[in-house]
Parts: sequence; structure tokens; C-alpha cells
Amino acid sequence: MKNLYIDFDGVISDTIEVTYEMMKNQKIDRTDVPAVREFYQNLDWVSLLETTPLINDSMEKIKKLHDSEKFDIAILTHVNSQKEAVAKIKYIRKFLKKITIIPVPKEVSKTETVCAEDSILVDDYKGNLAEWEKAGGIGVRFSKIKKESKYIDISDLEELLALSIDKC
Repeated sequence: MKNLYIDFDGVISDTIEVTYEMMKNQKIDRTDVPAVREFYQNLDWVSLLETTPLINDSMEKIKKLHDSEKFDIAILTHVNSQKEAVAKIKYIRKFLKKITIIPVPKEVSKTETVCAEDSILVDDYKGNLAEWEKAGGIGVRFSKIKKESKYIDISDLEELLALSIDKC
């Protein structure tokens, strides 16, 4: 069984697009790191998660991946605060009872939290994928619309079932 780590924001839930629109409406410059950090730390995560759409029926797709017994699955998500971590865990548990959830402080690399070597990371952020592959892992880029990329590129989590990854 292959270790499969799935990012939350931008892969499972459309929180990235929703929060970027919120910042735009609040006239927060996304290049202003302290302002963005404050925005995320003060966000009502419970409300955001309840009102943000899931991407491509992601929770059901994760259940299918789990049922395939091809992967040992964990949700590996960056968080800006303990409040965000708690909200994400409670939200994910409503859908997925048997999946490990690993909140990672934003200041820490995902590769420093779990062993990336020979494990798969599905993430929408190329920076995380570059670090992952540098640590010996397999990076899979998620985007709602497939884009050419140096990574394996998927737009639906169920596509993982059909992938033939050399290192798997």
C-alpha cells in the first residue's frame, strides 16, 4: 500500500478561491504577508468550511480511494492557527471517519511533518510539490482544469486510481 497525502485547500475544498475573493472585497493585498496571515488567523473557519463548495465531489472520491486499498491516505493540510486546525478536523470528520488528518503549521514544510520518501502528495501548490520531490516523494499537481506541468497533473482525485506511477 502506498502512502498518499492529500492537501485540503484547493484540492478537496475550494477555500483558496473563496478566501482570495474575500481578501479582494476587503482590499487586502495578497502580497502583504502580515495582512494575509492576519486575515487567515481571524477568519471564521467553521462558517467558511460549511459554505465553501467541495471540488469534484472530493470526499466521495477519497472514500473510493480508501476502499480501493491501494493507498494509505492522510489529509495533510497547512493551517495558520489552532482554530483553523480544529475547524478543518471537525469538518473533515463529518465525511471521512477512517482517514488520518494532519494539520501542519504554515511555517513548517509538509516534508518536515511526514516522511515524503516514496510517498505521494496531491497538492495544488507547486512549491509544496517541489519540496516533496526534493525529499524523495512523488508530486501530483491538482488543478480544477488540467494544465501542463512538470508534475503528474490531475483534475479529479479519482484519477489516482488509474495512475501508473513508476515509484509505486
